[in-house]
Amino acid sequence: MQLEVQKLLYDIQNSGGKISNFLNGKSYGDYITDDLLRSGVERQFEIIGEALNKLSKIDKQTVSKISEYKKIVAFRNILIHGYTEIDDRLVWNIVETKLTSLIQEVEALLDGS
Repeated sequence: MQLEVQKLLYDIQNSGGKISNFLNGKSYGDYITDDLLRSGVERQFEIIGEALNKLSKIDKQTVSKISEYKKIVAFRNILIHGYTEIDDRLVWNIVETKLTSLIQEVEALLDGS
């Protein structure tokens, strides 16, 4: 596996871990009332989406092993370009239902490198 591909996968893993750490022990109520927490989570999702976007341009085979990578990149675009329309419930739902799977898929790719 190319070094650049490994770096991008590591960036995704690292940002996913940060989101998990940020939200450890937090509720949705905590999330929506804490501007700094929301900003931190959104920033890490931006990094994840950007890393996947770059990965899709240099290694289509690897990125295809990450389920819903196209949706994640689209989500990153919403966070950056449609920031006035961010739905906190959607972000929270993604954390609760998708983040663990993403981290596991990325870790499997890194373990196989």
